[in-house]
Formats: sequence, C-alpha cells, structure tokens
Amino acid sequence: MPPALAAGNNEMDDVRAAAAGDRQAFQRLYRQHAGRIHGAMLRLSGYDHARAEDLTQDAFVRAWQKLDSFREQSSFGTWLYRLAVNVALMDIRARGADPVGYVDQENVPEHGETPFCAAEREELERAIGKLPPRARAVLVLHDVEGWRHEEIANELEMAVGSSKAQLHRARGLLRKVLGDVR
Repeated sequence: MPPALAAGNNEMDDVRAAAAGDRQAFQRLYRQHAGRIHGAMLRLSGYDHARAEDLTQDAFVRAWQKLDSFREQSSFGTWLYRLAVNVALMDIRARGADPVGYVDQENVPEHGETPFCAAEREELERAIGKLPPRARAVLVLHDVEGWRHEEIANELEMAVGSSKAQLHRARGLLRKVLGDVR
C-alpha cells in the first residue's frame, strides 16, 4: 500500500470503505466512537450497565445497516451519535414511558444521611437513574449532552414547553433525592 494512503486513512475513508462492506474499517470506526456512544447510552438508560451495553450494540448494528444512508452533511460522529440517541429513545418509547409521566413525590427514594458532594459521581448517577425515563432523557440530553429544547422536543415528539417542564421536574426530583430540598 502506498505510504500516502496508509498515513491518510481518515474517518471518511473508513466510512466509505465500511459502507462498501469493509469490516475492518467499521471496526476502526467502532473503536473511535464506542466510548462516547456507550456513555450516552449509559446516561439515557438510567445507568443500567447491561441495558447501555445492549443499546450501544444496537446502535452500532443500526449504523452498519444504515451506512449507505450517511450523506456526509455532518461529521460521521454526529450522524452516529444522533442515530444512537434515537435507538435509546425508541427503547424508552417501546418500554411504554409516558412522555410527560412523573414519579409521585411519595415514590421518590429518600436521600442518604450524607450530604451530596459534587465529587460523588456514583450518587449522582444513581439519582439520575431513578428519574422517570422521559424526564431522565430530557435531563441527560439538555444538561449533559448540550441539546436545545427545540431539538429535544423534536426527538421526543413533545412540545418545547413540555421539554422545559420535564427538565424542571427532573432537576427538582434530583435535588430531593440528593438532599437539597430548597
């Protein structure tokens, strides 16, 4: 192989090769993006590690199947990320999550004796995992992934106001679970 080709093997070359059936090119894409995709799936699944693994796998299977539909209008990473989030959101819908459902105040677990410290990531992850699926999805997409309410509303098929209400409610439930009941 000419040195220029070996050194110039970039992501788009791998995308094109994978779309043509090159499994090694797809493996390189997988290795490059699996961490970010798994992280998003982990947060959207409520930190259910097994579910996040399944969703990550489903997302990459779907990406392999749909590579020919990638039109290079955005980066491959952006396209893959959106596809993966859609896989997770379809999973939430399939599990019957009410788009505006909330946990009753009485059903919110009590917080521990120790006050929350920002460094206690595990406690935060558990608290996020206890949120209702749609509220969790809005919180993760907005506060963690940086989506705008318009994008969230479009993806979750809800009004922008509902997205904002879900975010407000999710933050309130988090404060209660974590012990900050202002």
